[in-house]
Amino acid sequence: MGSKTITVTEEAYERLKAHKREGESFTDTLLRLAGERNGRWDGYGSLRDVDGFREAVEEGGETFDEDATDRHRRIFGTDDG
Repeated sequence: MGSKTITVTEEAYERLKAHKREGESFTDTLLRLAGERNGRWDGYGSLRDVDGFREAVEEGGETFDEDATDRHRRIFGTDDG
């Protein structure tokens, strides 16, 4: 298979490098990221491998719940949050 040389900005290179997995070539990374799209499910599960994503979502939910409870207490003066 032939190859082509492309020029990208430093920013584009760094973003691509950030998506590159261990043992994966830049070609493999580009093909994975630019893979075939299948409609409404495009991107489904694409964040499952991002380090700390699940923890960040859960922590964000907990913080939201705490903030909502505090707001409820301030507004209504109760512990029913």
